[in-house]
Order: sequence, then C-alpha cells, then structure tokens
Amino acid sequence: MAIERWRPRWGITPWRPFRELEQWERRFDDLFGRPLWRLPVEERGWMPAVDVFEKEDRFVVKAELPGMKEDDIDVSVVGDTLSIKGEKKTETEIQEEGYYRCERNYGSFYRSIPLPSNVDANKIEASFEDGVLEVALPKSAKIKPKKIAVSAKKKATKSTKKKAVKAAK
Repeated sequence: MAIERWRPRWGITPWRPFRELEQWERRFDDLFGRPLWRLPVEERGWMPAVDVFEKEDRFVVKAELPGMKEDDIDVSVVGDTLSIKGEKKTETEIQEEGYYRCERNYGSFYRSIPLPSNVDANKIEASFEDGVLEVALPKSAKIKPKKIAVSAKKKATKSTKKKAVKAAK
C-alpha cells in the first residue's frame, strides 16, 4: 500500500495577480502570432536613447546617435516641442577566405520631447560629438529662480523687552 498526499478537491489555489494578463497575452499571440514588444528591431524601427535633465540655468537633452554624422540629424523646435529626426545608414562588410558577412543597420527615427514653458527658444544650442547629440535649452531670464537670503530674528526675552521699553521712554 502506497502513501499518497491528501489534496482536497475544493482546495485553495495560489494567488496569481497576473493570471488575467497572461491569458490576454496568449490570446494576443494566437491572434497576431507574437506580441508587439517582441518584434525584431527591423520591424520596430531604430530609436535612439535620450536623457533629459535640468541644470540651474538650462535644460539639457542628450541623445545617443552612434555611427551618424551631423548632416544626417535634424533638430527643430515647433511650439513647445523639441523634435530630433534623422536617418542612420551603416554597413559593415567582412570578407575573408571561406567567410563572408555583411551587416546593414539603417533606419529613420523621430523623437519629440515636450518642453517646459520657461525655455527661451531663441537661444537653443545643439552640439554633436562622438555620437552624442547635446541640446542646451536655456531658461528664460524672467522665469529663472532667484535666490533669496533668509535672516533669522532673535526671540525677545523679558529682560530685553524691559530694556526696549525703558529706552523708548
């Protein structure tokens, strides 16, 4: 006689918070073949990585554009949106005895970044060095933060109050 572990038929099932999401993913896979976020790069298109940060007097946007030339990049500001467009064209070819490999990586891209209202659009500067595009967006002079000095007042004690009253008489 073998010993078997007891399992109730109406037992508690483990909680799986993403069960419904997994079911929807399976349905999507059945319908379209594979999910959009798993598409190969060739089908998704190439998109450069972008960093946006704030300094005391300006905002800075840095975009990684390896293998590109400054002539292939277009930076523009329309309204309150910074647009970075370009087309990447690279080709690597290796030919050795009994071995041939040609790899092409290309594609156009477009990134739009909303700008804060306090950017002076007339003084925007862009520079490109070592595959990194840096766009400096100076803050407007009228909206720049102004440092205000804070002075502490001493609390008056009873003795200083009496001296102030005598001095006033």
